[in-house]
Amino acid sequence: MVSVTSPRGIAIQRAQSDTMRNRIERVTEDLRDITKFFPIEISPGRAQNLNEYLTSELESLQSQPFDLYDQQSKVDYLLLKNYMERQLRGLDLNCKQNQKTAQLLPFADKLLELCEARTRAETISPKDVAQKLFEANAQIASVIDKVKSEPNDIRVEKTTAFRAAQNIDSLQINLKEWFEFYKGYDPLFDWWVAQPYGAVDNNLKEAAESVRELLVGIHPGNKDAIVGNPIGREGLLSELLAESIAYTPEELISIGENEFKWCVHELKKASHSMGFQDNWKQSLDEVRNDFAEPGKQTQLVRDLTQEAISFVEENQLVTVPPIAKENWQMFMMSPERQKVNPFFLGGESIIVSYPTGEMDHEAKLMSMRGNNIHFSRATVFHEMIPGHHLQMHIIARYRPYRRLFDTPFWIEGWALYWEFILWDDDRFKKTPRNRIGMLFWRLHRCARIIFSIKFHLGQMSPQECIDLLVDEVGHERATAEGEVRRSLNGDYSPLYQAGYMLGALQIYALRKEMVETGQVAEKNFHDRFLRENCMPIELMRALMKDEHLSREHKPSWKFYMD
Repeated sequence: MVSVTSPRGIAIQRAQSDTMRNRIERVTEDLRDITKFFPIEISPGRAQNLNEYLTSELESLQSQPFDLYDQQSKVDYLLLKNYMERQLRGLDLNCKQNQKTAQLLPFADKLLELCEARTRAETISPKDVAQKLFEANAQIASVIDKVKSEPNDIRVEKTTAFRAAQNIDSLQINLKEWFEFYKGYDPLFDWWVAQPYGAVDNNLKEAAESVRELLVGIHPGNKDAIVGNPIGREGLLSELLAESIAYTPEELISIGENEFKWCVHELKKASHSMGFQDNWKQSLDEVRNDFAEPGKQTQLVRDLTQEAISFVEENQLVTVPPIAKENWQMFMMSPERQKVNPFFLGGESIIVSYPTGEMDHEAKLMSMRGNNIHFSRATVFHEMIPGHHLQMHIIARYRPYRRLFDTPFWIEGWALYWEFILWDDDRFKKTPRNRIGMLFWRLHRCARIIFSIKFHLGQMSPQECIDLLVDEVGHERATAEGEVRRSLNGDYSPLYQAGYMLGALQIYALRKEMVETGQVAEKNFHDRFLRENCMPIELMRALMKDEHLSREHKPSWKFYMD
């Protein structure tokens, strides 16, 4: 028996008193507070505070008695360690990228100083504030003049200029919040500050527009342009380490290309069944034209959702709680949003993509063809049950603290994995048209690996990404543009689009190890996978297989077999 006063006993007490769950929950809230207090991403104060906090927490974490933890706590330790190391690498990368924009934002420090003084509720001198705004405005005007008169002399890449314009937008938004905070409460503030603030606000808008038009090549009013921000091979390797993927970017492209060939082979087989021989693109056109008539799409989606729920329940594939089954909603996607998300979205609700009356004739047809009956059948399974809706329901209720470790390999991989399972399962009835619809999505996810990684390696331009989806996958031009815009506009992590197929392949490989060898029943496998919540799949595998874990765990799992 270990004495509670011995060094080992004290270590055990410490491990038990400060559980990993408590630590993760505390770090989650601390980071939320810091980022809310410093909302402007280019702020050196934000970067410094986050850096100091994460470094301190990592040092504290490393002092914990890892070897005394149970398997769940060891996984939590590694998840938190990996998360904080990733955040630190991201801070460093962002600082380097923002430094490249500095010549276009010489006024940033003055405006940041004002905004951050407001968050600290410091007493200000309206006269001094007016002077700072006056000086900043002169710098902004100088940037505008140089961009307009000497654009060729400003040596910045398009992606850097685009980032600079986004940073100027952020400054303008936050400066407006700053102005509205003081406006009307102090007569002297209005008297001194209103005019110079108005001048700065106008010039910030003009500066962002000028940079976009003359340095990036995006004309005013063009909201559909696609630029993106490639992170390079070093950035990709950092992201792969964080996702516990033991492959290089080049190896992942090869996996995508290999899976792409498999899909084309299967498409040709389905095409033969439809009477079009090897011309699978002609079969695809036939399938596209089998769409719901106006007013009928919502009923189609409801029927498909009920079909999916019935199938997984009747075949004992996964537990579907009554609240998840009965309490879901449907919404329609706006025409503007369809430019970025041309297909359905899901999660707590399903958001249906279908044309509205005010869209032009060509856009209507593209939307109807892109969301035809057979594409929709696979999409509804993906977005609702057993896909994202069930997934979101479960992770809100089981180990919810692990949602901090959200990863597309787990989130999107799970939904696409079910498309694999339904493809394999003969109990799930599939006509040749259904197969074409399912294969279109699978081919699309293979293409996402290829074009997203090649884009970040600098091997493909946004236009070449679009052309790949149109020429090789069979997308409508408008939906291809929407997909690439969604992939590259900065709202998603660099590996997000690759995560669909790669995550699905990981879960599929883990199922082979656990279910097909008889170690666990299929329903139990799926239930446990969901209830363990978000994490890189390699760590999920270590948890399910109860594998030995070390404090310095590095990804090593080779999950893909040709």
